[in-house]
Amino acid sequence: MSKKKILMIDDEEDLCTMIKMHLEVVGDFEVFTALNGQDGLRLARRVKPDLIVLDILMPGIDGFEVLEDLKKGPATVSIPVIMLSGKSDDLSKAKAAQLYDELYITKPIDGHGLKIKIEEVLNRRAGKTSA
Repeated sequence: MSKKKILMIDDEEDLCTMIKMHLEVVGDFEVFTALNGQDGLRLARRVKPDLIVLDILMPGIDGFEVLEDLKKGPATVSIPVIMLSGKSDDLSKAKAAQLYDELYITKPIDGHGLKIKIEEVLNRRAGKTSA
């Protein structure tokens, strides 16, 4: 089975590096990272990842704008998106749901916890149930 491609869009470079290393070592993933929304959108269109992990608070265009753009594009509309943010308020969660995120997780989360959530979303999308 080929590795699943994960795109992480987050302006916290250390977090991206840590998550990338963890997912590639313990999971069957190839992880791409982008440190801002514009680069993330370009990478999403080029790489066509199986799943995107997206932060909300970023310089330039924020995660909500990125999510909205992803869901409007024919090449990216079906890619599941997990919002990973420090914002834990209900308004942010509702806005993400309205823009069709797959799951909303608040920071902090460790690499193992994120791996489990990614696998849950991918399995759900593939029609598999988790054991």
